[in-house]
Amino acid sequence: MNIMTKDFETKFTGWAFIVAALLLWFGWALSPHHIGEYIVASDFEVIGESVWTWIWMYRIHIFGWVTMGIALFALVSVAARKPYRVLILPGAGMLIIGTFTLAIANAYFYNFGAWGVGETAGKSVVELQEFMHDILFTNQYVTCFIRFGRVFSGVGLVLLGIGFVKWNILSKWLGWFTVLLGLAAMGIIMGIPDNYDIYKPLFHVKVIWLVMMGIVLLTQGVHLSKSEI
Repeated sequence: MNIMTKDFETKFTGWAFIVAALLLWFGWALSPHHIGEYIVASDFEVIGESVWTWIWMYRIHIFGWVTMGIALFALVSVAARKPYRVLILPGAGMLIIGTFTLAIANAYFYNFGAWGVGETAGKSVVELQEFMHDILFTNQYVTCFIRFGRVFSGVGLVLLGIGFVKWNILSKWLGWFTVLLGLAAMGIIMGIPDNYDIYKPLFHVKVIWLVMMGIVLLTQGVHLSKSEI
């Protein structure tokens, strides 16, 4: 028999999900400029117009990914018990890997974006082209990080959602939401070429998912087998 558990652990986990959502979204929404799939030469000029605001918003955004990782580790500590752990552990693990891959990729954009403002100041068109060529390969690596971070996250969401649905750990609608979000993330990245603009709305959907996870954990806790509590 499953019983509802609401305690300090579930409250901490719930608030961690909500704080992650707020940091991610407000860091993005208040940023004066958004870098696309790659850093391009025009990014540096725009960033330079309000560089310190841009830097701080990017820091907030990156800490959103970090806080999301903390929330997932906390969820594992609450729910990864026999028999749930067979899906919860690999699901949360893949999602954590994807989350920190995205955090590292965003940290690159943050660092190179701020550094590039000074490096490109006063350069001629030819010099700017040479500079962009010098960072081309790193640009490609980071774009790969972003793509695979999203794919890894999608795999983790699918496994996690199946676990939620199978054992009623959280509300079933949230479990199906989790599964569908994961499938959408994988499908868009792997199935649609040149998909950056198509993927953009999924960031906001993921923020909504984080908020819903937090609210459900705070209001309902988790449902675990009585013998496992």
